[in-house]
Amino acid sequence: MVKSYRRLLIAFLILLLTASFLFAQQDDAVVTPEDETVGVTEIEEEFVFEDIPDMGWLEVLARKIVGSGLVDLFIQGGFAMWPLLILLVWAIGTIIWKLVVLSYARINTNELLSKVMPLVEEKKFRDAAKICEETRGPVAMVLHLALLKAEDGLEAVEKAIESAASLELSYLDKGFISLSTTINLAPMLGFFGTVVGMIAAFDAIALAGEVDPTIVASGIKIALITTASGLAIAIPVQFFNNMFMGMVDNLVIDMQKASESLVETLVQNK
Repeated sequence: MVKSYRRLLIAFLILLLTASFLFAQQDDAVVTPEDETVGVTEIEEEFVFEDIPDMGWLEVLARKIVGSGLVDLFIQGGFAMWPLLILLVWAIGTIIWKLVVLSYARINTNELLSKVMPLVEEKKFRDAAKICEETRGPVAMVLHLALLKAEDGLEAVEKAIESAASLELSYLDKGFISLSTTINLAPMLGFFGTVVGMIAAFDAIALAGEVDPTIVASGIKIALITTASGLAIAIPVQFFNNMFMGMVDNLVIDMQKASESLVETLVQNK
């Protein structure tokens, strides 16, 4: 009986050693240098996350997108950087939307007039209105609404032009309040951060009892970061605001030019 147990134990040990040897050979065959590199990278990444346990997912994402330097400046700038960040996101969204809208509204006015005015001279108002309806932009919209009233007389046309132009102008002016708010508030928030930083610097001097540059450096740094951030946001937004105002002025000139051309053509072909 004992011999049987010994034989079973020896057989079990042999099977266990054989299985261990086979698994070891399999692991050696699967592992490649690329896998080792990936494994080392994963270990390094895990080490990075473990090394900075206080870093949230938002900060990790921000460091990957804009770089660690800007994120460090944002953190060192203090709480005043958060409203500046909100203003920056708001301004970027408004700039993208306004750039798309104004670029889409821009057309070749002379080309449109060359197609519409011959039809107006022949009193084919519906055909001219259809061309304007199929054309994008505020200039074509003003002409379209005016041509729909062409058969009702010149006074009706002028009223339609005035009404349509007012509506288009109100639409084109959208977004300027957002940009103006960012231009005005960003430097003010930067200066607010400056005041807070200087207060912190003077508090540090009061606690130390002496003026040590190393003590007040952190407060002065906060002041400089927030001021620079406010100006860095306001300056490019001011540039885009002026550029958009120029684009709207050109559209207004085109609308006025097309309206006057339509009225003159109607007067000459009564």
